[in-house]
Amino acid sequence: MALRSSALVAVAGLLAGRTATAAALPAGCPDYSAYSMQPHPPLSNGSYQLGYMRPEPACRTFNSSAVEKTLASVGDAIADPDLRRLFTNAFPNTLDTAIRWTGFAADDPDQELTFVITGDINAMWLRDSANQMQSYRTLLTPASKLATRAESAAPYTNGTANGTANNTTSAGDLGSLYRGVINLQARYLLQSPFCNSFQPPVESGIAPASNGAASADSVTPGYNGNEVFECKYELDSLAAFLEVSADYYQATGDAAFFGRFRWLDALQAVLRTATAMMTPTYGANGTVLASPYRFTRETTRATETLANDGLGSPVAGGTGLIRSAFRPSDDSTLLQLFIPANMMFAHYLEQTAQIVDRLHGVAPAGLAARMHGFAAELRGAILRYGVVSDRSLNAFGGPAAAVYAYEVDGFGGTVLMDDANIPSLLAAPFFGFTSIHDPVYQNTRKAVLSTAAVAAPGGGGGSKGGNRFNTNPYYMHGPVISAVGGPHQGPGFAWPMASIVRILTSDDDDEIADQLQMLVRSTSGLGLIHESVNTFDETKWTRQWFSWANGLFGQMILDLKKRKPGLLQRSYQP
Repeated sequence: MALRSSALVAVAGLLAGRTATAAALPAGCPDYSAYSMQPHPPLSNGSYQLGYMRPEPACRTFNSSAVEKTLASVGDAIADPDLRRLFTNAFPNTLDTAIRWTGFAADDPDQELTFVITGDINAMWLRDSANQMQSYRTLLTPASKLATRAESAAPYTNGTANGTANNTTSAGDLGSLYRGVINLQARYLLQSPFCNSFQPPVESGIAPASNGAASADSVTPGYNGNEVFECKYELDSLAAFLEVSADYYQATGDAAFFGRFRWLDALQAVLRTATAMMTPTYGANGTVLASPYRFTRETTRATETLANDGLGSPVAGGTGLIRSAFRPSDDSTLLQLFIPANMMFAHYLEQTAQIVDRLHGVAPAGLAARMHGFAAELRGAILRYGVVSDRSLNAFGGPAAAVYAYEVDGFGGTVLMDDANIPSLLAAPFFGFTSIHDPVYQNTRKAVLSTAAVAAPGGGGGSKGGNRFNTNPYYMHGPVISAVGGPHQGPGFAWPMASIVRILTSDDDDEIADQLQMLVRSTSGLGLIHESVNTFDETKWTRQWFSWANGLFGQMILDLKKRKPGLLQRSYQP
C-alpha cells in the first residue's frame, strides 16, 4: 500500500504535535479511525466507486432527522453518482463520528455542554468545533431556541460509563449542540484564553488525552494540562468563539440565551486577551516590553515554536492590529500581525456586538459600543497596514497591484502567501470580511491561486524582466488536485479545504466545475475529504478522518444547490 496508509496519517499527527486517538464508541461499534481507512460497500456506481463511509445509525455519535432529510433532498439534486456519494459521506461526518459527549454542567442543570473532537484527534479545538457546527447552521430555525432541561429531552451522552443508545433527534437538538459548544467554549476561554485546544469537560467522565509533543512546552501564562490539550495562542481561536455565537444567533434570533450562563464573561475575556495582544515588542524608549504570551517547544520543526525565546518576531506599536503567535494551521507565524485572523475577528466582533445590543440590563453598559468601535478600528488598521503593493501580478513591469498581505510586522516587513486553513486570504469573503467583488480581494485571489515557481522571462531585475508571475509559494498544482497547501504538510500537498473555499468564493461556473472534478477524484476511493493530498498521487494523503473539511464540503454543496443548481446536474466522471 502507498503512503496513504496509516504511516502517513500517523506521521501527520506527530508533525502536528497532536495525539491521534479514536473517540470511545458504544460496544460493538467499529473504531472510526480504522473504519475510515478502507472503503465499505455499497460502492457508488460511478467510475471512482467511492465507498459508503457512514457508520450504522446505532453507531453514530448523533442522529438528526433534519440532516437526514437534507441528505435525501440535496442528494436527489446531484446527478453525478460519485459527487452524490461524497456529499452523503461528508456532510454528516461531524454528527456521525465527532460528537464525543453531550450533557449538562455539574453546577447548572440547564447549561448544555457539547464536546466535539476534530476527528482522529481526541481533543476539542475552538476553531475546528466552531466550523464543524457551521456546517449545520442553515438547518437551525427559531424553533431551535433554548428550552430548560425539563422542557426538552436530555442530549445523547456518548463515551461515558453509562452511555446509552442514541435516537433520531429533531432540528431543535441541533440547537442544543450549538449551545453546548458555545457554553463549553466559554468555559475554556475563562480557564485559559490564550489556548487553542482543550480536554474533555470533567462532567463527561472521559480521561484527559495525552499530548506528548506538548509535555515540555514552556508557556506564559501557564495552564492546567487536565483542562488544556495544547496552548498555542491563535487569534482565530478567539474569533471562532465569536463566529459560532453569531451563527447561532443569526439563525435562531435567540438573544436571551446569551444573557444566561457565562457567555458575557467569556466575551469580555476574549476582548481583554485581544487587547493585551496589541502590545508591541518595544516601548517608546526602546525597552523590550513584557509580552502577555510566550511559547517555546522542544522540536525539530521551526513552525512548532516561536523565535526570540518565545516572544515571536518583533512587532511595531501603533498599528491597531492584534498579534497572533500561531496560524489556523497551528504553525507559528513568521510575522505576528496575521491579517486573515484580524479580518475574521473584526467581522465577527461586529456580528456579536449585535447580540450585546439586545442584552439590555444584562450586558455591561457600553460593551456593545466598545465592540462596534473596536471592529471599526480593526478594519481601518487592516486597510492601512494589511494592503500592500505586489508587482508579481504585472509580469512585464507596470504599476504594482494592491493586495492583502498574509502577515505584516508594522516595521515594513511583509509575508505574501496564503495557507489553506481558514481564516485565509482566499476565504475573506466566505467569512464575511469583504465581497468577492472587492478589487483588492480579486488581486489577492489572482496572486494566491498563481502557479508556484514560475518566473517571467528575462532573468533577474529590471522592469522588463525578473518579475514573477506568482506570489503564493504554497499554491500546489498537479494532475490530481491543484489547490493551496501550506507549510503544515509542506510542498507537494494540496488541501481539499482550499478547493472548497475556492468554490465558495467563485461565481465562475467553469472554475467551480473544475474544482469539483478534482475533489471527486482525489479521495483515493474512500469518499471522504482528506486534510491534504499529494498533487501527483491520490493514494498519498494525510488524515482519513478530518471532520471539519468534510462538513465544509457539505456546506459548499448546499451553497451550490442554492446559487448554482445547474452545476449539480453535471457529470464529474473522467
